[in-house]
Amino acid sequence: MRVIAGIHRGRHLLGPNSKDIRPTADRVRESIFNVLGQHFDGLQVLDLFAGTGAMALEALSRNAVSALLVDKHLDAVSLCKKNIANLGLEAQSEVWHMDAFAALSRCKTQNRRFELVFADPPYAFQNWGGLWLSLLKEEVLTPEGRVVIERDRRSLLPPLPPALSLQREMKFGDTLVSILLHSPC
Repeated sequence: MRVIAGIHRGRHLLGPNSKDIRPTADRVRESIFNVLGQHFDGLQVLDLFAGTGAMALEALSRNAVSALLVDKHLDAVSLCKKNIANLGLEAQSEVWHMDAFAALSRCKTQNRRFELVFADPPYAFQNWGGLWLSLLKEEVLTPEGRVVIERDRRSLLPPLPPALSLQREMKFGDTLVSILLHSPC
């Protein structure tokens, strides 16, 4: 694994030793960021189910201003911290060891908002409706904020609430990536 573009382009990221952490492949990450565009200056990024932290670190390499990485697994948290340290991004990064839903609630109490949210839970994850509701209820998305969902292509998503719309979908083998746009009513 490596950083695809930006100031840390080509730098290597540590991968997992466990099969419980499924990092986004370089080619998938590159495609996602090509679709997201080149303008990351000043963005605040939330990486739920962070795993290795590759998605948030890619955004920081492309000039996002800050990233919050969240994972409930201690191995993933440790891996995120090591990758952040290896890139020297401690000042722009924060890592929380907790469940994604608890993190969204904590973000609301801290009045934190994000222009870009990555959500790449384990493929067995089924609570997409709960995730949509938490993202909106906890008010962590800015208007026109985007959510990048990575999931098994065979998993079905419940209908999106009116404040979220599907911008684009891409298939990569067994992986389906959906990019959602937040448009508050």
